[in-house]
Amino acid sequence: MLDLVRWFERRDRVLVVGILNATPDSFFERSRFLSAAEAVERALQMEAEGADVIDVGGESSRPGSKPVPADVESARVVPIVEGIRRRSDVLVSVDTVKSAVAREALAAGATIVNDISALRLDAAMAGTVAQANAYVVLMHMQGTPATMQKKPEYNDVVGEVHEFLAERLRAAESAGIPNERVIIDPGIGFGKQLPHNLALLRNVERFTDLGPPVLIGASRKSFLGEILGLAAEDRLEGTLAVHAVAVARGADLIRVHDVKEGRRTADVARCLRSHDD
Repeated sequence: MLDLVRWFERRDRVLVVGILNATPDSFFERSRFLSAAEAVERALQMEAEGADVIDVGGESSRPGSKPVPADVESARVVPIVEGIRRRSDVLVSVDTVKSAVAREALAAGATIVNDISALRLDAAMAGTVAQANAYVVLMHMQGTPATMQKKPEYNDVVGEVHEFLAERLRAAESAGIPNERVIIDPGIGFGKQLPHNLALLRNVERFTDLGPPVLIGASRKSFLGEILGLAAEDRLEGTLAVHAVAVARGADLIRVHDVKEGRRTADVARCLRSHDD
Protein backbone atom coordinates (compact mmCIF):
# COMPACT_ATOMS: atom_id res chain seq x y z
CA MET A 1 0.00 0.00 0.00
CA LEU A 2 1.20 3.49 -0.84
CA ASP A 3 2.53 5.25 2.27
CA LEU A 4 0.39 8.40 2.29
CA VAL A 5 2.32 9.98 5.16
CA ARG A 6 5.54 9.74 3.16
CA TRP A 7 3.81 10.85 -0.03
CA PHE A 8 2.37 13.96 1.65
CA GLU A 9 5.90 14.87 2.73
CA ARG A 10 7.57 14.33 -0.64
CA ARG A 11 4.85 14.42 -3.31
CA ASP A 12 7.35 12.82 -5.63
CA ARG A 13 4.67 11.22 -7.77
CA VAL A 14 1.29 12.26 -9.15
CA LEU A 15 -1.38 10.00 -7.73
CA VAL A 16 -3.90 8.55 -10.15
CA VAL A 17 -7.35 8.00 -8.67
CA GLY A 18 -9.45 5.46 -10.54
CA ILE A 19 -13.22 6.04 -10.66
CA LEU A 20 -15.43 3.08 -9.71
CA ASN A 21 -19.16 3.77 -9.56
CA ALA A 22 -21.62 1.37 -7.95
CA THR A 23 -24.52 3.36 -9.37
CA PRO A 24 -27.04 2.91 -12.18
CA ASP A 25 -26.92 6.56 -13.25
CA SER A 26 -23.37 7.94 -13.24
CA PHE A 27 -22.82 9.97 -16.40
CA PHE A 28 -20.21 7.69 -17.99
CA GLU A 29 -21.77 4.29 -18.56
CA ARG A 30 -18.50 2.34 -18.61
CA SER A 31 -17.72 3.46 -15.03
CA ARG A 32 -20.86 1.78 -13.64
CA PHE A 33 -20.64 -1.59 -11.88
CA LEU A 34 -23.77 -2.85 -10.12
CA SER A 35 -22.21 -6.23 -9.30
CA ALA A 36 -19.73 -6.09 -6.41
CA ALA A 37 -17.75 -8.96 -7.91
CA GLU A 38 -17.39 -7.15 -11.24
CA ALA A 39 -16.50 -3.93 -9.46
CA VAL A 40 -13.71 -5.63 -7.53
CA GLU A 41 -12.30 -7.11 -10.73
CA ARG A 42 -12.34 -3.66 -12.31
CA ALA A 43 -10.55 -2.23 -9.26
CA LEU A 44 -7.81 -4.82 -9.58
CA GLN A 45 -7.50 -4.04 -13.28
CA MET A 46 -7.16 -0.33 -12.51
CA GLU A 47 -4.48 -1.08 -9.94
CA ALA A 48 -2.57 -3.10 -12.53
CA GLU A 49 -2.85 -0.16 -14.95
CA GLY A 50 -1.28 2.22 -12.44
CA ALA A 51 -4.01 3.49 -10.11
CA ASP A 52 -2.78 4.55 -6.69
CA VAL A 53 -6.28 4.98 -5.28
CA ILE A 54 -9.64 3.43 -6.16
CA ASP A 55 -12.51 5.87 -5.54
CA VAL A 56 -15.72 3.94 -4.88
CA GLY A 57 -19.03 5.79 -5.13
CA GLY A 58 -22.58 4.64 -4.46
CA GLU A 59 -24.47 7.84 -5.26
CA SER A 60 -24.28 9.72 -8.53
CA SER A 61 -23.29 13.37 -8.40
CA ARG A 62 -24.02 14.08 -12.06
CA PRO A 63 -25.88 17.35 -12.68
CA GLY A 64 -29.55 16.95 -11.75
CA SER A 65 -29.02 13.75 -9.76
CA LYS A 66 -31.02 13.07 -6.60
CA PRO A 67 -29.71 11.70 -3.28
CA VAL A 68 -30.18 8.05 -2.34
CA PRO A 69 -30.77 6.77 1.23
CA ALA A 70 -27.66 6.05 3.27
CA ASP A 71 -28.51 2.38 3.68
CA VAL A 72 -28.81 1.95 -0.09
CA GLU A 73 -25.52 3.75 -0.67
CA SER A 74 -23.75 1.66 1.97
CA ALA A 75 -25.13 -1.55 0.50
CA ARG A 76 -23.63 -0.59 -2.84
CA VAL A 77 -20.25 0.57 -1.56
CA VAL A 78 -19.21 -1.50 1.45
CA PRO A 79 -19.12 -4.95 -0.25
CA ILE A 80 -16.84 -3.48 -2.92
CA VAL A 81 -14.48 -1.96 -0.36
CA GLU A 82 -14.39 -5.26 1.52
CA GLY A 83 -13.80 -7.19 -1.70
CA ILE A 84 -10.93 -4.95 -2.77
CA ARG A 85 -9.35 -5.16 0.65
CA ARG A 86 -9.49 -8.97 0.66
CA ARG A 87 -7.52 -9.13 -2.57
CA SER A 88 -5.33 -6.02 -2.66
CA ASP A 89 -3.66 -3.39 -0.50
CA VAL A 90 -4.36 -0.57 -2.99
CA LEU A 91 -5.68 2.57 -1.30
CA VAL A 92 -9.46 2.96 -1.37
CA SER A 93 -11.43 6.16 -1.05
CA VAL A 94 -15.19 6.41 -0.59
CA ASP A 95 -17.00 9.09 -2.56
CA THR A 96 -19.81 10.17 -0.21
CA VAL A 97 -21.30 13.13 1.62
CA LYS A 98 -22.89 10.94 4.32
CA SER A 99 -21.08 10.22 7.59
CA ALA A 100 -22.90 6.90 8.05
CA VAL A 101 -21.63 5.65 4.69
CA ALA A 102 -18.13 6.98 5.35
CA ARG A 103 -18.04 5.29 8.76
CA GLU A 104 -18.94 1.88 7.33
CA ALA A 105 -16.56 2.22 4.38
CA LEU A 106 -13.67 3.26 6.62
CA ALA A 107 -14.37 0.30 8.89
CA ALA A 108 -14.32 -1.95 5.81
CA GLY A 109 -10.87 -0.74 4.80
CA ALA A 110 -11.15 2.62 3.04
CA THR A 111 -8.52 5.24 3.92
CA ILE A 112 -9.87 8.41 2.29
CA VAL A 113 -13.27 10.12 2.29
CA ASN A 114 -13.94 12.06 -0.91
CA ASP A 115 -16.60 14.56 0.16
CA ILE A 116 -17.89 16.75 -2.67
CA SER A 117 -19.59 18.98 -0.08
CA ALA A 118 -16.33 19.66 1.81
CA LEU A 119 -17.88 18.51 5.11
CA ARG A 120 -20.92 20.81 4.77
CA LEU A 121 -23.88 18.51 4.05
CA ASP A 122 -23.54 16.22 7.07
CA ALA A 123 -22.63 17.81 10.38
CA ALA A 124 -21.19 14.53 11.63
CA MET A 125 -18.81 13.98 8.71
CA ALA A 126 -15.88 15.99 10.09
CA GLY A 127 -16.00 14.11 13.38
CA THR A 128 -16.22 10.79 11.56
CA VAL A 129 -13.08 11.56 9.54
CA ALA A 130 -11.20 12.89 12.56
CA GLN A 131 -12.12 9.95 14.80
CA ALA A 132 -10.99 7.47 12.17
CA ASN A 133 -7.76 9.41 11.56
CA ALA A 134 -8.70 9.22 7.89
CA TYR A 135 -7.77 11.42 4.96
CA VAL A 136 -10.35 13.65 3.30
CA VAL A 137 -10.84 15.39 -0.04
CA LEU A 138 -12.49 18.81 0.34
CA MET A 139 -14.13 19.87 -2.92
CA HIS A 140 -15.76 23.12 -3.99
CA MET A 141 -19.31 22.89 -5.28
CA GLN A 142 -21.79 25.69 -5.83
CA GLY A 143 -25.23 24.35 -4.88
CA THR A 144 -25.93 20.61 -4.87
CA PRO A 145 -25.80 18.05 -7.70
CA ALA A 146 -29.53 18.63 -8.23
CA THR A 147 -29.09 22.40 -8.68
CA MET A 148 -25.43 23.12 -9.38
CA GLN A 149 -25.68 23.65 -13.15
CA LYS A 150 -28.67 26.00 -13.00
CA LYS A 151 -26.85 29.17 -14.11
CA PRO A 152 -23.92 29.20 -11.66
CA GLU A 153 -22.40 32.66 -11.33
CA TYR A 154 -19.14 34.09 -9.94
CA ASN A 155 -17.51 37.49 -9.87
CA ASP A 156 -14.04 35.94 -9.60
CA VAL A 157 -14.23 32.16 -9.80
CA VAL A 158 -10.57 31.52 -8.96
CA GLY A 159 -10.58 33.87 -6.01
CA GLU A 160 -13.92 32.66 -4.68
CA VAL A 161 -13.00 28.98 -4.93
CA HIS A 162 -9.63 29.69 -3.30
CA GLU A 163 -11.35 31.53 -0.43
CA PHE A 164 -13.87 28.71 -0.01
CA LEU A 165 -11.18 26.03 0.19
CA ALA A 166 -9.15 28.10 2.66
CA GLU A 167 -12.23 28.38 4.89
CA ARG A 168 -12.96 24.66 4.66
CA LEU A 169 -9.36 23.88 5.59
CA ARG A 170 -9.80 25.96 8.72
CA ALA A 171 -13.08 24.19 9.48
CA ALA A 172 -11.46 20.78 9.05
CA GLU A 173 -8.56 21.71 11.30
CA SER A 174 -10.98 22.98 13.97
CA ALA A 175 -12.72 19.60 13.81
CA GLY A 176 -9.45 17.74 14.43
CA ILE A 177 -8.41 17.00 10.85
CA PRO A 178 -4.86 18.30 10.27
CA ASN A 179 -3.81 19.75 6.94
CA GLU A 180 -1.49 16.75 6.55
CA ARG A 181 -4.60 14.62 5.99
CA VAL A 182 -6.44 16.92 3.59
CA ILE A 183 -6.54 17.05 -0.21
CA ILE A 184 -8.25 19.98 -1.93
CA ASP A 185 -10.25 19.94 -5.16
CA PRO A 186 -11.53 23.07 -6.97
CA GLY A 187 -14.47 21.03 -8.26
CA ILE A 188 -14.26 21.13 -12.04
CA GLY A 189 -17.79 20.82 -13.42
CA PHE A 190 -19.53 21.20 -10.05
CA GLY A 191 -21.53 24.41 -10.28
CA LYS A 192 -19.38 25.89 -13.04
CA GLN A 193 -19.95 26.94 -16.62
CA LEU A 194 -17.32 26.45 -19.32
CA PRO A 195 -15.48 29.76 -18.68
CA HIS A 196 -15.32 28.98 -14.94
CA ASN A 197 -13.80 25.55 -15.55
CA LEU A 198 -11.24 26.94 -17.96
CA ALA A 199 -10.26 29.71 -15.54
CA LEU A 200 -9.72 27.21 -12.72
CA LEU A 201 -7.65 24.93 -14.93
CA ARG A 202 -5.50 27.83 -16.14
CA ASN A 203 -4.81 28.74 -12.52
CA VAL A 204 -4.20 25.41 -10.78
CA GLU A 205 -0.99 26.81 -9.28
CA ARG A 206 -3.04 29.41 -7.37
CA PHE A 207 -4.39 26.64 -5.13
CA THR A 208 -1.01 25.16 -4.26
CA ASP A 209 -0.33 28.02 -1.82
CA LEU A 210 -3.01 26.62 0.48
CA GLY A 211 -0.63 23.78 1.35
CA PRO A 212 -2.47 20.48 0.81
CA PRO A 213 -2.16 18.46 -2.40
CA VAL A 214 -4.46 19.55 -5.23
CA LEU A 215 -6.73 17.06 -6.99
CA ILE A 216 -8.17 17.72 -10.43
CA GLY A 217 -11.03 15.64 -11.78
CA ALA A 218 -12.00 16.52 -15.33
CA SER A 219 -12.41 13.04 -16.77
CA ARG A 220 -14.84 13.02 -19.71
CA LYS A 221 -16.91 15.85 -18.19
CA SER A 222 -19.51 17.86 -20.07
CA PHE A 223 -17.39 21.00 -20.50
CA LEU A 224 -15.14 18.90 -22.74
CA GLY A 225 -18.22 18.00 -24.73
CA GLU A 226 -18.95 21.70 -25.15
CA ILE A 227 -15.46 22.29 -26.51
CA LEU A 228 -15.24 19.21 -28.71
CA GLY A 229 -18.88 18.60 -29.61
CA LEU A 230 -18.50 14.98 -28.50
CA ALA A 231 -20.32 12.57 -26.21
CA ALA A 232 -18.72 11.26 -23.02
CA GLU A 233 -17.40 8.10 -24.65
CA ASP A 234 -15.37 10.21 -27.13
CA ARG A 235 -13.74 12.65 -24.69
CA LEU A 236 -10.59 10.73 -23.78
CA GLU A 237 -8.16 12.94 -25.68
CA GLY A 238 -9.71 16.08 -24.22
CA THR A 239 -9.42 14.58 -20.76
CA LEU A 240 -5.75 13.79 -21.25
CA ALA A 241 -5.05 17.33 -22.48
CA VAL A 242 -6.70 18.87 -19.43
CA HIS A 243 -4.97 16.58 -16.94
CA ALA A 244 -1.57 17.13 -18.59
CA VAL A 245 -1.91 20.89 -18.23
CA ALA A 246 -3.22 20.57 -14.66
CA VAL A 247 -0.31 18.38 -13.57
CA ALA A 248 2.25 20.60 -15.28
CA ARG A 249 0.75 23.52 -13.35
CA GLY A 250 0.90 21.82 -9.97
CA ALA A 251 -1.85 19.23 -9.53
CA ASP A 252 -0.79 16.33 -7.32
CA LEU A 253 -3.67 13.95 -8.07
CA ILE A 254 -5.92 13.31 -11.06
CA ARG A 255 -9.22 11.43 -10.88
CA VAL A 256 -9.82 9.39 -14.03
CA HIS A 257 -11.96 6.80 -15.75
CA ASP A 258 -9.08 5.70 -17.99
CA VAL A 259 -6.25 4.70 -15.69
CA LYS A 260 -3.59 3.46 -18.10
CA GLU A 261 -3.79 6.61 -20.21
CA GLY A 262 -4.06 8.82 -17.15
CA ARG A 263 -1.00 7.24 -15.53
CA ARG A 264 1.17 7.83 -18.59
CA THR A 265 -0.11 11.37 -19.01
CA ALA A 266 0.57 12.22 -15.36
CA ASP A 267 4.08 10.81 -15.38
CA VAL A 268 5.12 12.82 -18.44
CA ALA A 269 3.33 16.01 -17.42
CA ARG A 270 4.98 16.05 -14.01
CA CYS A 271 8.37 16.19 -15.69
CA LEU A 272 7.31 19.45 -17.35
CA ARG A 273 6.94 21.37 -14.11
CA SER A 274 9.40 24.25 -14.12
CA HIS A 275 10.92 23.31 -10.74
CA ASP A 276 11.62 19.70 -11.72
CA ASP A 277 14.75 18.42 -13.45
